[in-house]
Amino acid sequence: MHDQTRRSLFSAMLRIRRVEEALATRYAEQMMRCPMHLCIGQEAIAVGVCTALRKEDKVFSNHRAHGHYLAKGGDLNAMVAELYGRATGCCGGRGGSMHLIDLAVGFMGATPIVGGTVPLAVGSAWAASLQDTHDVSVSFLGDGCFEEGVVHESLNFAALHRLPIIFVCENNDFSVYTRRNERQPNRPIYRIAEAHGMPVAVADGNDVETVVSLVSAAVDSARSGNGPQFLEFDAYRWREHCGPDFDDHLKYRSVQEIQTGMNNCPIDRYKTILLQTGILDELGCAGIETQIREEVSAAFDFALASSKPTIKDAWEKVYA
Repeated sequence: MHDQTRRSLFSAMLRIRRVEEALATRYAEQMMRCPMHLCIGQEAIAVGVCTALRKEDKVFSNHRAHGHYLAKGGDLNAMVAELYGRATGCCGGRGGSMHLIDLAVGFMGATPIVGGTVPLAVGSAWAASLQDTHDVSVSFLGDGCFEEGVVHESLNFAALHRLPIIFVCENNDFSVYTRRNERQPNRPIYRIAEAHGMPVAVADGNDVETVVSLVSAAVDSARSGNGPQFLEFDAYRWREHCGPDFDDHLKYRSVQEIQTGMNNCPIDRYKTILLQTGILDELGCAGIETQIREEVSAAFDFALASSKPTIKDAWEKVYA
């Protein structure tokens, strides 16, 4: 991996983190009224996956979509404007945090319905197979998705037709406040995909280079006609399930557990490696930080200066 690629990985993860921290800070101003699910702590998966993709490859996300959208190249101004409900938002201010989309870069959309975009990604892969485009589709899904029947049906269909799709499971162990072992039988998630006859791999989702390596191999295999691939990455959600705050007071996980998860920060880990190997120095890190903060500030200025949707806008893009 080239040094510039490594610097880009670090910058992309840090950018997602700073965007979400800014959203968390400004949410208290009561001007963003849509619910939001932050991916702070899970940035390495989004960046690692999307780094291995082409622009033409299609990504389908879920309710925790900010990192996927930004990593795939989604327009930051349009995203922030969407959260403020402005007409310049990526959904015209209609959708909010959980309905992001940027077709120009292959980010095909996100919805809050658990498992809802998984069959859409399979449909996209089927279209690519029928049209022989050599495009790959990626479905980001969480551990909670495996309690939805449509996910099992989608895995079966993709395997049956050898579709060019990568299923990326971000396993943060929680569905809202309930641990996976309280919701599912005692078996690894990846075994489900394996039982459907597709190649699987499991790895630490905090190690961005490992993510890139595994996804690159999976994408090459899927693009070559070898059918669907399944990757499970362990992750840790730092903040509350839905909202900008921490939820330590609910005591569904211990303070020690939270601290352990935060100590395994994918950005800090990677920054240490880059500094130790001389790929980055403190001055370079400061420069990246400054550039990102300026970009984030400009995105909020853009959103707040944008007009709100009109009554006329409410009647557009509505179909019967």
